[in-house]
Amino acid sequence: MEAKKKRLTLDMDPPLQRRLKAVAALRGVSMRRYCLTAIGKELAADEANGMVGLPLDRSDADRFEAIQEQYFGDSVLRGSSADLIREAREIRRVQLEDVV
Repeated sequence: MEAKKKRLTLDMDPPLQRRLKAVAALRGVSMRRYCLTAIGKELAADEANGMVGLPLDRSDADRFEAIQEQYFGDSVLRGSSADLIREAREIRRVQLEDVV
């Protein structure tokens, strides 16, 4: 059974996106395929140079799930996580300004 794929979104400047689109088209592949191939090559080079990621095993996933259950229970957070992080940072910034 194939593992579920994860989505990655990249924000890039328009000139970089145009370059990517042009080179991928010249190679006859999609931008997605071009990026996946490039990322795969970079990861292989890094791993060949001894930079190995930390693989997670099932016990790590179970630990993360237990922490999530402890803090959030069955509740579902509303909105995007990025918005929640920005809001928390703004609250912290205001609190720090009040202290100083």
